[in-house]
Amino acid sequence: MLKLDGCVIDNGGFRLAADFRIEAGRFVAVIGPSGGGKTTLLEAIAGFLPLEAGEISFRNRTISDLEPGRRPVAMLFQDGNLFPHLTVAQNVGLGIAPRLRLSAGERDRVEAALSRVGLEGLGARKPGALSGGQRARVALSRLSVQEREIFLLDEPFAALGPALKVEMLDLVAELAHESGATVLMVSHDPEDARRIADEVVLVVDGTAHAPVATDRLFADPPEALRAYLGDG
Repeated sequence: MLKLDGCVIDNGGFRLAADFRIEAGRFVAVIGPSGGGKTTLLEAIAGFLPLEAGEISFRNRTISDLEPGRRPVAMLFQDGNLFPHLTVAQNVGLGIAPRLRLSAGERDRVEAALSRVGLEGLGARKPGALSGGQRARVALSRLSVQEREIFLLDEPFAALGPALKVEMLDLVAELAHESGATVLMVSHDPEDARRIADEVVLVVDGTAHAPVATDRLFADPPEALRAYLGDG
């Protein structure tokens, strides 16, 4: 279980409150208006932002006192954060060893991860030679080889077209199911949540609300969600 216990997160003077828990293995969409604190929430869980108060724990172990690299967290940003001077395989290999000193077994893991997302045989290419969808798959491969128990995704497919975005969402859901990872994914599109999320965390007015089952939330949305969706 991922638990945020009385957390107050400081992001350059913006303060976000979060007090909730998420069962391990759940896929949770994080939605709300721009500037409401969605990315702030993910960055606090990842360890990139400090807590003014409270504690973050996972599987009954406090993680809010750990450096980002020691947390059971892998994060995927909007731009995928690929390095253009490295090959596809090297970009993925960074998820295993930042200095890219990989054993034969680790290189096999990279190839297997690329094959899993449909990029078999493309490891020697540079990101600039790939399509947008292929670059997104490289970023997902790097996420998967880190073998972390929590995946944090900050609108990683916002720049993709509708059909390709759906394809990538389904792929994320498959990878999460295979690994058993707990997923929090920021999105501005409620249809993303409806498609793959078990639950939704609404972030608005400086508060990250407790997760609610996706179907139940959209069947009877609270006033804050109605305002965000433009329903009244």
